[in-house]
Amino acid sequence: MTAQRQERYGSRPGITLFALLAGFFAVLGLDSAAWAATTERVVVNRYSGLAIEGFDPVAYFTESVAARGSPDFEAREAGAVWRFRNQGNRASFVAHPEIYGPQFGGYDPVDLGRGVTYAGNPRFWVVTGDRLYLFGREENRDAFAAEPARFLKDAAARWPALERGLAQ
Repeated sequence: MTAQRQERYGSRPGITLFALLAGFFAVLGLDSAAWAATTERVVVNRYSGLAIEGFDPVAYFTESVAARGSPDFEAREAGAVWRFRNQGNRASFVAHPEIYGPQFGGYDPVDLGRGVTYAGNPRFWVVTGDRLYLFGREENRDAFAAEPARFLKDAAARWPALERGLAQ
């Protein structure tokens, strides 16, 4: 800043300090979910930190719907933040995440069978064999629903190698 500008506008160290403090407190105020996103092995939104976009994984089983969870009912599991519609769903998930969590970390099993990790969309889902599967596209969901055993064989065979390539 030139001497003439300093004379005209004055030196404003208070504004600089205020801006620094405002930035610090804004970071502290971020949704806690964003801080928890530490894995690629479960489909997690990189901006919100939520697993399966904040949908309640238990509701697929208990209500047969894709339903958003609430920030009031959260749990941390497998490096991700999961949301639930109520405390009962949260408790069920915490007791049995291997059952209620989407298989293959929420990646599309049809694409896994092709050797590709493609994030499933929580709106395209199937529960079969008492397990939840998410799909990136409706066509994949429909094909899987018609022949789950065929697609699961290929996905299960390729998943260990693909999973090793994902960040923990």
